[in-house]
Amino acid sequence: MKTDPLRRHMAAEFLGTFSLVLVGCGAIVVNAQTGALGHVGVALCFGLVVMVMVGAIGHISGAHINPAVTLAFTLTGHLPRRTAAAYLAAQVGGAIMAAAVLRGLFGDLATLGTAQPAGPVLQSLGLEFLMTAALMFVIMAVATDEKAQGQLAAILIGATVAVNALWGGPISGAALNPARAFGPALISGLWAHQWMYWVGPLLGAVVGALAYNAIRSPAE
Repeated sequence: MKTDPLRRHMAAEFLGTFSLVLVGCGAIVVNAQTGALGHVGVALCFGLVVMVMVGAIGHISGAHINPAVTLAFTLTGHLPRRTAAAYLAAQVGGAIMAAAVLRGLFGDLATLGTAQPAGPVLQSLGLEFLMTAALMFVIMAVATDEKAQGQLAAILIGATVAVNALWGGPISGAALNPARAFGPALISGLWAHQWMYWVGPLLGAVVGALAYNAIRSPAE
């Protein structure tokens, strides 16, 4: 019996986002308990899990695992709206489930990795916008341009996440992803400033996608 492709895509997005939050936010929680990972270790966990998931499910759903990426692909004509809505539901569901698992394992330690600004809110909002724009620029290059190094997509996207987490994480948390922010916030109950983890990444992803479209090489 054939499986509905959209269901398979939703399952992939659910599992991909679940893994991102479980490993990335889990690294924050484990570091709070043991001190074994440090900031660099946490950033690498985020980058590596994204790299692994893009490689594992990219051929199934595109491995968006991020509502901001899904929105940008939709607005640039790379994804139907019906599919986008299904992806969003799967991504948010995966993030919530992962945060719930972390709470079951560790309690509310480190607020389950909930992203929070370390300085002025507008500073963190600007960082989330800029870092997500950079991430989406790379994603557009490797996912939509045949002239780009598509076989390196997982490595390039994962490295971009890690680099952003390394330099921006101490200030904004480097969420770059509304689902990654929402899941831990919902389960931990820490809602302060969560709006900026939707506004910054959503706007940044759209700008990043449009910026790449503006400079992409013409078809030959």
